[in-house]
Order: sequence, then structure tokens, then C-alpha cells
Amino acid sequence: MADNFDFHIIIPARFGSTRLPGKPLVDIGGKPMIQHVVERSWKSGAKSVMVATDDKRISDVVAGFGGESIMTSTEHQSGSDRIAEAATLRGLDRDAIVINVQGDEPDMPAALIRQVARALYDNPDASMSTASAELDDESQVLDPSVVKVVVDRNQYAMYFSRATIPWVRDESSLSISADASRFVRRHLGIYAYHVGYICDFARRSPCQLEDLEKLEQLRALWAGDRIKCVHAVESPGPGIDTLDDLERIRKLYS
Repeated sequence: MADNFDFHIIIPARFGSTRLPGKPLVDIGGKPMIQHVVERSWKSGAKSVMVATDDKRISDVVAGFGGESIMTSTEHQSGSDRIAEAATLRGLDRDAIVINVQGDEPDMPAALIRQVARALYDNPDASMSTASAELDDESQVLDPSVVKVVVDRNQYAMYFSRATIPWVRDESSLSISADASRFVRRHLGIYAYHVGYICDFARRSPCQLEDLEKLEQLRALWAGDRIKCVHAVESPGPGIDTLDDLERIRKLYS
């Protein structure tokens, strides 16, 4: 396994979040959130870091702190679509590795970014790679906003779900013991793929399972693609979806 390998980071960032409009530009500890994400990404050793956005306000802010951005369509339904367009506009080679770092993850560890990139680099039979971690607390076991993943013995994903998987047959339907919860792992929303793969993936129609669970990665499993899922060397802090999430992370930064 080579110590040095190239990968690129593309950070999808749209202005029009339904729950928290203008989310990439909210202030956290004196910096816009998108700046925290970019700075964490720079530390990973990526060959390039680029914000893919649909709004000039975000592009202007990124330019203001010395980052690179690219304007993409306002019609994209997902971050994967935006990344596929950005990689094409940037002229990245189809074999290049690109990492999807979410624009609302200001505490994304640089070590985790590199770990997910290496997982794809070291496993050419994988279509994409991602990561999982232990639950932060037992309340997440039954929380549908916390996505769970089950993997096989070689750490390839078998299924992702908002439901509790694996389900312990002998547990109550309303709770699950602390001992049983250690078998449940939460999926972390970071992905690596080759440019050619994500461009082809973005052209596929959503599958039925994806529509049911609202989980885009199920489109890959539905098609028979393999997803390498490593155990995170370092877990990110919580993503930011609501005002409560924002206030919580502001307290951490203060």
C-alpha cells in the first residue's frame, strides 16, 4: 500500500436549506461554517479542495478566505449530482478519487477524510467507500435521523437504514439494551468515489428502496455496487441541520 496517493475533495454547499436557510454561511466561532469545513479538508493532504455551490453569496465568502469554489446548477436534487457536475467542470480525470465532504460538518476530522480516501484506493473492487462509528448514546438506536449500517465480514456494506439494524429479536420493541446497542453502528455521511463512477451514478434513476428510506447510497447497493465501510479512526462532531444543532456547536466553539 502506497503512503502517498492523490485525492480531491469537493464540498457540496447550497444556500436553500429548508430547515436552516443560508446554512453554509452561519457564524461559528467567528468564521462561516463553510470555512471550518474547508480548513479541515485542507489538513487532510488532498490535492485540491473545492466548494461546489449554487449561490454567489457562498462563492464570494469562499473566495474571501482564500478557498476555491465552482458554480453548479440550482436544479440538483442531491450532493452527488452537484459533485458529478463540479468534477466534470473542473476537468478531473475519470480515474481520480474525489471525496464528498458534507458542507455542514465543521468538525470533520482530517484523519477520517484520508482514511475514507485510502479505503477506496486500497480496494479497487469497491465502487465507493464510506465510514461508520459507534453510537454517541443509546437514544440514537431508535432515532430515524441516525442512519445505521450493517457490513459483512470484509467490511462491505450489506444495507443502510433509518430503522434499527441489526434488530435484536429478544429485545423489547420500544427499547434496546446497552449491551445490544453495541452491535448497532451509525453511518457517517462521507464518501469517496472515482470521478467516472459518481458521474455514471448521478445519471441513474433513484431506486425504490432509496425512495422509501431517502438514502441515496441504497441506489448503489440496489445496482450491485460494493461499498467499503471502514470503522472511523476519529468520529466527526454532529452535523448541523437545525437551530438547536447550531446553538450546540456554537457553545462548543465558544
